[in-house]
Amino acid sequence: MERVYLDYAAATPLDSRVLAAMMPYLTTRYGNPSSLHYWGQQARAAVQRSREKIATSLAVPSTRMVFTGGGTEADNLAILGYLRANFPHGGHLVTTAVEHHAVLRTFDFLATQGYEVTQVPVQADGRVAADAVAAALRQDTVLVSVMAVNNETGACQPVEAIAALTRERHIAFHVDAVQSYGYRAWHPADTGIDLLTICSHKIYGPKGVGALYIGPGIQVAPDTYGGPQEHRLRAGTENVAAIVGFGKAAELLEQERPARICRVTALRTLLYESLLSSPDLRDIRYNGSRHHTAPHIINISLAGADSAVLLIALDRLGIAVSAGSACEAGAVRPSHVLQAMGVPDKWLRGSLRISLGKETTADDIRRFVAALQKVATGIYKGERL
Repeated sequence: MERVYLDYAAATPLDSRVLAAMMPYLTTRYGNPSSLHYWGQQARAAVQRSREKIATSLAVPSTRMVFTGGGTEADNLAILGYLRANFPHGGHLVTTAVEHHAVLRTFDFLATQGYEVTQVPVQADGRVAADAVAAALRQDTVLVSVMAVNNETGACQPVEAIAALTRERHIAFHVDAVQSYGYRAWHPADTGIDLLTICSHKIYGPKGVGALYIGPGIQVAPDTYGGPQEHRLRAGTENVAAIVGFGKAAELLEQERPARICRVTALRTLLYESLLSSPDLRDIRYNGSRHHTAPHIINISLAGADSAVLLIALDRLGIAVSAGSACEAGAVRPSHVLQAMGVPDKWLRGSLRISLGKETTADDIRRFVAALQKVATGIYKGERL
């Protein structure tokens, strides 16, 4: 059976050009970047070249970039590291109700450690209003964290407006840009973002490597102790091959982002129109914003359905989609994002996230819609799927 992959928001395939760039550092160039000899200096130079490529993609100095083991680790280093260095005894923190669990659960932990946390509610389209964030800020607010693009719905948050608020009040601002990095050129220094998280496996690079931008004047304390690697913020030998792959993926992204956006946007329009025009999908709901959204994510719900049942049924037909965040794929409870948006119970448990990539085709879209129609027809007839 020929399969269709529509879960690019969870992980993208490794670009063959990225793999080719990585291969020497998985085979013959095996030196430790901390070693002073030839092999070590080869590895150190490769890490630095990748740091410069990623920094260039963000229009920041390479000295501002720290490599991590992924987006979750970068989020944790940003939030916990900033507070350890500046406000170790508590303070007021602001985030939204629809953040990735890498952020939400970090704030949950901090709430047990003497910090006060405000989760700002979102509107029905999944976007937070800048005015609502402004209303949540207090004299003792020390950090705001808002994701750029929601990983489940694709909703784009008003980052620039929030950055203006935090800059005016001299409050540190962290942005999780993991899901948006592939579809928007971020310039955090110009935007007023103090800490920005990105990762590799959303842009056709390897898994297990991310990066954190740390703005001028922002102090961050380490989360691991040992050697002096990564500006003394992440001790331990660097994953050279993965970092090289990340750098190559970022380089390709800068060259190809406009074409990728154009192609994926057209496919998203085809998907949206095909879903809404299908007579066999008579009780379907679109979750999110039509106008303030990333081009690669659509979130829908089928009334009265169950996401797990839908996923299994579609997988049997060769279609790979998800019910939300890949990090929560084993969970059976409804999405916290859709709950925060006020999605009615009728549609809450039957949600699907369809996410597109640079290898998605129009035929993939048609096959998915046909498969969903078949599954939905079975549900409407009361068949056991």
